[in-house]
Amino acid sequence: MLAVLVIEDEPAYVDAIDTALGREGFDVSSAADGKSGLAAFRELRPDVVLLDLMLPGLAGLDVLRRIRAESEIPVIVVSAKDAESDVVAALELGADDYLTKPYSLRELIARIRAATRRGVSLDTADEVLTVGEAVLDSGRYRLRLGGDSFDLPRKEFEVLQRLMTRVGRVVTRSELLDDVWGHTYGDSKTLDQHIRRLRRKLEQVPGAPVITTVRGVGYRLEEPDAG
Repeated sequence: MLAVLVIEDEPAYVDAIDTALGREGFDVSSAADGKSGLAAFRELRPDVVLLDLMLPGLAGLDVLRRIRAESEIPVIVVSAKDAESDVVAALELGADDYLTKPYSLRELIARIRAATRRGVSLDTADEVLTVGEAVLDSGRYRLRLGGDSFDLPRKEFEVLQRLMTRVGRVVTRSELLDDVWGHTYGDSKTLDQHIRRLRRKLEQVPGAPVITTVRGVGYRLEEPDAG
């Protein structure tokens, strides 16, 4: 049974989530503020956390920061805040996904299932992928760029893995969304921000591959000398 911790201060949302997830066979626990949510996370060790940003006491981003200091458990931010800066801040701190209120409970369930499945395919679980100066260790979720090493958040790792296994070829947005998140939806700020974060890392090192945008289609990872 999948254990879900909901850190949310609006009772209507908690009740709706509890009912919907209960019907799917999930074990749902909840906390109404940041401090108690963090305590519940440490006590229950759930399989996934649904985290609101606007919480009384300890703010949602602070809760996320502390969770990430202790665990790589999937965290889905569910918030009424929809500005790009809010999405960026959450993803920079390691959120796996970002869902804006009001949202469909059906979509929420799909995102929970996607966040809690292992995205690394069996045939690449222990593989080391190399493109130029970028070395991706699939067994450790680690990216090496020249002399630097990055422990990538799971979804960021999976996006780069898909691009590196198909270097030189276009990977569509819908393919990335379906393969990494398990769902497709129109304007994905989550995917956009993961691509931006990966580009910032790659751009730091001469000889690293480049992620190019194929407008209206998707992305292509190019060898550093591909022009």
